[in-house]
Amino acid sequence: MEHTQWSKVKDLLHSREFGKEVSVRGWVRTKRGNKQVAFIAVNDGSIIHNIQVVAETGNFDENLMKSITTGASIGVTGILVESPASGQPVEIQARQMELYGPADPETYPLQKKGHSMEFLREIAHLRPRTNTFGAVLRIRHAMAFAIHKYFNDHGFYYLHTPIITGSDAEGAGAMFRVSTLEMSNPPLKEDGKIDYSQDFFGKETKLTVSGQLEAELGALSLSRVYTFGPTFRAENSNTPRHLAEFWMIEPEMAFFDINDNMDLAEEFLKFLMSYALENCYDDLEFLQKMYDHELIERLKFVIDNDFVRTNYTEAVDILVKSGQTFEFPVSWGIDLQAEHEKWLVEKYYKKPVILTDYPKEIKAFYMKQNPDGKTVRAMDVLFPKIGEVIGGSQREEVLEILQKRVQELRIPEKDVWWYLDTRRFGTVPHSGFGLGFERLILFVTGMANIRDVIPFPRTPKNAEF
Repeated sequence: MEHTQWSKVKDLLHSREFGKEVSVRGWVRTKRGNKQVAFIAVNDGSIIHNIQVVAETGNFDENLMKSITTGASIGVTGILVESPASGQPVEIQARQMELYGPADPETYPLQKKGHSMEFLREIAHLRPRTNTFGAVLRIRHAMAFAIHKYFNDHGFYYLHTPIITGSDAEGAGAMFRVSTLEMSNPPLKEDGKIDYSQDFFGKETKLTVSGQLEAELGALSLSRVYTFGPTFRAENSNTPRHLAEFWMIEPEMAFFDINDNMDLAEEFLKFLMSYALENCYDDLEFLQKMYDHELIERLKFVIDNDFVRTNYTEAVDILVKSGQTFEFPVSWGIDLQAEHEKWLVEKYYKKPVILTDYPKEIKAFYMKQNPDGKTVRAMDVLFPKIGEVIGGSQREEVLEILQKRVQELRIPEKDVWWYLDTRRFGTVPHSGFGLGFERLILFVTGMANIRDVIPFPRTPKNAEF
């Protein structure tokens, strides 16, 4: 077979250059036909739709035709013609075909359709070849690109924050330890504890739970920065909402107060929903048909509605007076659960909601305190179906107030001296927020389990691939 330049299936399906010789390479999704002619559906991952290859069997080697089965990879050169069949605009009349790699029909796990999500997680190395995961991964790419585009177009700088950290100042959960010490026989101090001064970094280090604190350092010199990187939580949670390794987007902005922060979050999310609808419509239509019949309407719901802005105290009052029976009872001072957040969005306001002014006792040490002494300038953006999609705040810029809060929470100052230093030298009002990337992809794809929106999920007892 001649090695001519080949085309993507996506481009050929949109082409109307009938009579032109074209080449395509990809994987066989299905093959049907009779002794005279074979109809081969080929997909190369560029689009959810397949292109049909029509091959007159008499023109090809019999062993080649037998080897072209579901899962096999092939190259085809032929003539692009208008398809007589409904539902497909074009097809290829094959002139030459080449088998790159066979797939034994007896052992290929994706030979049949209708596999469960649980089964597909067990073959994560092959599941991107399914329609569902092809769609999810294309949308995931589009959203990552859109995030970088939005921030670049708005004057932000992409800051790479460390994955290995020496402190848990964030207090965001259990952390994975990073060490080169021999764990079966580590060096010990006199009190019997491990002597991390002999470790690679000379101190105990862990995988980060957030790039936010380091992003603040960047914002206090570059004005607007954002992070987009992997973060890690060592919680033993086997739920549809938890991963041990996931990705976070964390913008930080100097001279932004809480209102500027809310404006940015709303505009940012609306941009992402619009980008998905404009660039991923075929995949969204498929996912809507197969998994979530309200998916596209829900994306439009975010774009078409101004977000309601209210405070935590008012929201708790509404929930208490609602007459609803919640699994988790509501009272002032609790951290709202997903069921409370979704009820506010879907049943009460019928719009996306931004809640502000949470009790300081349930929020992180760095959030700016309100004059009432009880609440902080936090903000959570709540969406239908998933609840909180963004969490952020105006950060405390006054050194004395921040120091006092650090002491109250017994955070060792030696762990955060560098963070406090930024309040000593040229401090400014500043704000930021965090968007869990997989939480966003759950919303945009309509998938039900967070393990199905990341290529290779890391969960308790699962690091196979």
